[in-house]
Amino acid sequence: MTPLLQLDSVNKAFGGLKVTQHLSFSVFPGEIAAIIGPNGAGKTTLFNQITGHLLPDSGRILFKGEDLVGLTTQAIVKKGLGRAFQVASIFPEETVLDNIRLAALANLDHTRRFWRPSAEHRQATEAAVAILASLGLEEQGGRLAFELSHGDQKLLDIGIALALQPTLLLLDEPTAGMSPEERQRTRRLIGEIRGEYDLTLVFIEHDMDMVFDIAHTVRVLQQGALLAEGSPAEIQSNEEVVKAYLGEEL
Repeated sequence: MTPLLQLDSVNKAFGGLKVTQHLSFSVFPGEIAAIIGPNGAGKTTLFNQITGHLLPDSGRILFKGEDLVGLTTQAIVKKGLGRAFQVASIFPEETVLDNIRLAALANLDHTRRFWRPSAEHRQATEAAVAILASLGLEEQGGRLAFELSHGDQKLLDIGIALALQPTLLLLDEPTAGMSPEERQRTRRLIGEIRGEYDLTLVFIEHDMDMVFDIAHTVRVLQQGALLAEGSPAEIQSNEEVVKAYLGEEL
């Protein structure tokens, strides 16, 4: 099977600090892949390079066989690579529905036009309503985004990413700061939207219950380098990983 995402010896340093070191791995269509590691391991920096927010010092990042290095974040999104952030990136003064509807409109052609055919608005509204239903936020559509709970704001951020119709979705700590109930709900919803929207998922997470529950493949970063990769069972039994990271969690 041809990889959907392939990293080939990706390196990034800030001065003398190496934040990603010779990172190479592949993510295949339909896969749910987790990236774990202690704070400062380079996880978010890796996502920033994949999505064009940071330029690697060297290496290739291939998506659908095309090198993304040097492309703008907007161009990368248009190719089908979406992202939800660790801190929800939403429009707080807009309604929940409009947050997703605006993203859906932006995903249509001719987005710079001031006047749009009513069909485009209808299409964007229908897409937004469907996404809200998928995330269990259909009753929140008329509220302003800042009024949502922390957990629902994180779900709204995922909804905005879904409106851009990604093939691959990156989730940066999707359950960070959530209550146990919110984490359980989010874990269930992520599994559901993956199937509903035919997504490949790569997520950063510190909740090991979620990682070992839904991930097909787990990769462990340490000081910017790939310490280990494998199935959840293989990672849980890896002595080096347990010593470096999981021992703090288990």
